[in-house]
Amino acid sequence: MNSPPHILVVEDEEHLATGIKYNLVAEGYRATAVGDGRTALAILEDQPEGIDLVVLDLMLPGMSGYAVCEAIREFDMDLPILILTARTLTEDRTRGFEAGANQYLAKPFDLDEFLARVKNLLTFHSRDRRRALPAGTIREFEFARAKINFETFEVSVAGEPVRMTQLEMSLLRYFIENEGRVISRRELLEKIWNLPGDLNTRAPDQFIRRLRKTFEPDPAAPKHFLTIRDAGYRFLAKPE
Repeated sequence: MNSPPHILVVEDEEHLATGIKYNLVAEGYRATAVGDGRTALAILEDQPEGIDLVVLDLMLPGMSGYAVCEAIREFDMDLPILILTARTLTEDRTRGFEAGANQYLAKPFDLDEFLARVKNLLTFHSRDRRRALPAGTIREFEFARAKINFETFEVSVAGEPVRMTQLEMSLLRYFIENEGRVISRRELLEKIWNLPGDLNTRAPDQFIRRLRKTFEPDPAAPKHFLTIRDAGYRFLAKPE
């Protein structure tokens, strides 16, 4: 019999950490709570297969949640990370996604929504699903000077290796799987960021700029990652 998912809660407000842990355990999960990022990283590095989800505060002592998120992505590109924070500005949310977070929830939060997000992340980023891509999923792709392996997270451009976050890879894969189709901002927010489609955020624009910087010969005159005015975005592997 498989053991229940193990969730690591990184929260320095002890009463809040205790409450989150209590509710996670009540839902049938295992939960461990720590108060700082370095302790969390030590647990993750010591038990690489022992944690299924990280719930991460941003304002932590000694090491910010952004830095913790980036450090996790240095050795695990697939572990789901849910940022839970009092920081509500758009730039904070964008920076969290850029650091590698999968979802972002602001405090004070609704418990039912929090638990639903936890369930969603554990369902779609379970260890078994992370080990094997679903049948029919694009595993390797080449365009222009780029070579991408979605199974190993290896990316190279003109023979040079490129580091990409899990969110960047998810966005890239979605564009490739929908090549030629105009994709709206709403669709990207819902499918990639798991956010309401009407949310006012420039995260898609910023991430697409990063894809252009990585893959376009001239990011100022993109040929592969196109913005379609008042409609959305379009990916073309072979513009000609």
